Amino acid sequence: VQLQASGGGLAQAGGSLRLSCASSGRTFSRDTMGWFRQAPGKEREFVATITWSGGSPVYADSVKGRFTVSRDNAKNTVYLQMNALKPEDTAVYLCAEKKVYGSWAYWGQGTQVTVSS
Repeated sequence: VQLQASGGGLAQAGGSLRLSCASSGRTFSRDTMGWFRQAPGKEREFVATITWSGGSPVYADSVKGRFTVSRDNAKNTVYLQMNALKPEDTAVYLCAEKKVYGSWAYWGQGTQVTVSS
């Protein structure tokens, strides 16, 4: 399985970006998808996750109310809509894929998001 993340870039504080992650996996429509991020000098942290059906997404407290995760199973793609961006959102954003009861087995290469104040 290969995951290709895109959509990162430079945004001003308060602005928006939409990330996409396309999966080559044949079981995408049954897999759980997640977004994580890693800032320089910091550990990777969880951002959001979404089940195969798109129901009951889960968010980190730091992004709740600002970020929205969604998916299009027909396109094998998961999205992360990021609004009201803050400088502390600056990081490399990575998407990941796993089976319902498994661990995060597949990771994309990441896309850089930089938010200026």
